[in-house]
Amino acid sequence: MRGAAHLRFWAVLALALCIGAVASVPVVQAQTVQGPVLEAPLDYKAWEKLAASADDLIDDASTSSAELETLRLEIAGWRTRLLAAQGTNASRIATIRAQVDALGAPPAEGVSEPRDAASRRKELADQLAVAQAPAVAAVEAYSRADGVITEIDRVLRERQTEALLEVWPLPINPANWPVAAETVLGKVAVLTGEVRENLNDEAKREEAVAALPLIIGLLLFAALTILRGRALLEGKAFRLMERGTSDTREIWSFVTSLGQVVVPILGVLALTIALALSKLPGTFGLVVLTALFTAGGAVFIARWLGSCSFPRAAAAPTHLRLEEGDRASGRFMAQVLGVTLGLEILRDAAFTDSAATDAAQSVLSYPTLLVAGFFLFKLAKLLLRSTKGAVVNDATTPFSNRLIALIARIALVVGVLGPLLATVGYVRAGQGMVFPMIVSLGLVAFLLALQNLVGAVYAVLIRNDERGRDALVPVLVGFFLAFASTPFLALIWGARVADLTEVFTKLRDGFQIGQTRISPSDFILLAVVFGFWFLITRLLQGALKTSILPKTNLDQGGQNAIVAGVGYIGIFLAALIGITAAGIDLSGLAIVAGALSVGIGFGLQNIVSNFVAGIILLIERPISEGDWIEVNGVMGTVRGISVRSTRIQTFDRTDVIVPNSDFVSGMVTNWTRFNLSGRLIVKVGVAYGTDTRKVEKILQEIAEAQPLAVLNPPPVVVLAAFGADSLDFEIRLILRDVNFSVTVRSEINHEIARRFEEEGIEIPFGQRDIWIRNPEALGQISKAPDAPKPA
Repeated sequence: MRGAAHLRFWAVLALALCIGAVASVPVVQAQTVQGPVLEAPLDYKAWEKLAASADDLIDDASTSSAELETLRLEIAGWRTRLLAAQGTNASRIATIRAQVDALGAPPAEGVSEPRDAASRRKELADQLAVAQAPAVAAVEAYSRADGVITEIDRVLRERQTEALLEVWPLPINPANWPVAAETVLGKVAVLTGEVRENLNDEAKREEAVAALPLIIGLLLFAALTILRGRALLEGKAFRLMERGTSDTREIWSFVTSLGQVVVPILGVLALTIALALSKLPGTFGLVVLTALFTAGGAVFIARWLGSCSFPRAAAAPTHLRLEEGDRASGRFMAQVLGVTLGLEILRDAAFTDSAATDAAQSVLSYPTLLVAGFFLFKLAKLLLRSTKGAVVNDATTPFSNRLIALIARIALVVGVLGPLLATVGYVRAGQGMVFPMIVSLGLVAFLLALQNLVGAVYAVLIRNDERGRDALVPVLVGFFLAFASTPFLALIWGARVADLTEVFTKLRDGFQIGQTRISPSDFILLAVVFGFWFLITRLLQGALKTSILPKTNLDQGGQNAIVAGVGYIGIFLAALIGITAAGIDLSGLAIVAGALSVGIGFGLQNIVSNFVAGIILLIERPISEGDWIEVNGVMGTVRGISVRSTRIQTFDRTDVIVPNSDFVSGMVTNWTRFNLSGRLIVKVGVAYGTDTRKVEKILQEIAEAQPLAVLNPPPVVVLAAFGADSLDFEIRLILRDVNFSVTVRSEINHEIARRFEEEGIEIPFGQRDIWIRNPEALGQISKAPDAPKPA
């Protein structure tokens, strides 16, 4: 059986295949709607036989893990069909229940029912029992299948744990070294024996000679791509980034750098095919060749990830703040870790079988494990050093730096603990820590490189190199990539593919609430349907606002009220249609909602009152956007009306949020709601002795000359009062738009000052006459000897 390292490397491919297999299984939900039509009735006898044999195999300790995995796969198929069978006769059951409901509630105890109604009720009850029988049997069988799968998973996990904690002979014990040497020599002998046997086979020699041109071409291609292709592409990517920094150049550099992986892996594949076509390798040789291809992929991928994380070009984007010397060390350590991983894959393929003893495997595994742990420790220290310069405080430290620091600390511990465990005999435990940690670091490096690429692509799309990388979309994509990598991390750290498919199955099958089964697909359908009708609502609002309502006689406030009302109704209907389409039955929540409504009503009474007031404002429209209003001492222009509050912009350009309930329960002054006209009063005083009729004529001319003044009724000039210092006049006029009252007042005052100056009319200011009753007393005081001398 192949070891864990080989399987981990192909985890990505295995996970993709499993997800595709799970997605291809038809999803049938046991809901209170039309049930599925099964191709053929289930053979419950065959299921009982399989379930009984599964119980025996689980209890038998000699059953291999491969047999249990095969059994689990077969039972999982039965479980899917049993889940589908739970919806059998769903439409018929719904019809019968509707008929029973039409008969009314059963009579109370001791009360007789008419014979025809009782007979019909009994007949429908019998039909309902018959119709429900297949679904009931499917539910029972489904529960048993789910339990058997749980038991198989438990046994396999226990075996996996036992294998991980198995103690092998000490690899540092010299007594075990000869066994390891004999095992290596034995494998070499097997390999050379297969080559000699194939060379002596005339038929295979003829096949090899016939394929010789192709073999030579493949070998030349392999030599060119492995020895020169990767280096050329690496140099090209380096020159692209050295010429300057831009998002477009970064994208092309990333695409070019991918050739460092693709091209040499194609070369390794060509080499593998050439050796296979030569007919030299035998059965064991083909196993080694397959492992060689995987190992080569590990080496070149590690080198590429190292160049992405520790780039040669100083302008290349990276999450690590390191000098050129440290970056070079990082690339070297990444390459060494890739080589050790490749060697582990080769060793796992060549020596993990029944012929290799535990002592031989322990000794042969220890050197690569020791080297991997050492360089993992060194790389972890380098990563920690790169994050220290970026750490200021928790508020300013980027999330990527925190993640790198956390992973580096874990790698630091693993790099020390893994070889120590192997030294005392827990070789598999050491392997299960060190190599998964290496692959995890590679996965994190790949995610960070992808995040940089997404930021560059988004910056190019929005044509903003400075803000594109820090925008919300690249950040969300980065979080999505991190979340999507969770299954791969689980596979890397020893999770079985069946464990992930089981999780996907549980998510797909959902959970039971009453008579309805809820699954994530229901919520996806709910979101899709709601999103569709929400989009229709927005389109309708846009059509009303821009095309239909402007052609009516409604004012702007009425148009806004209709558009807002359509939006609220549309959102409510979209939610209702989405819930109905998803088949979610909310009747079971009615009691809970009724119980909570009282408490929610008290706790949210202010919000509810503001919401109701907002609806009233939209219907009655006492105020509209653009109105000049005054409420609770706040004066300004209405800028927006929402369901909870209204935004008023004061004349000093500050926004005031006023709850809607204040407009319904309080006093509101609307200066411009139904008519923009408004009265303006301008006061002016002239000196006593001035010809009042002349002043009246001048002020009348000034008022009538204003463009915004209404001439019907005409402006009026009145002598309002005899003041203490002046004759007080008032200009009273109606303006077409009261919003310009301040401007008109200023223009009138300027014109008054100009005309009064031309006509010689004095605008007095406050004056006081002082009368001294006894001036002789002041003279006597000034003559006194101690009187103060004038300065």
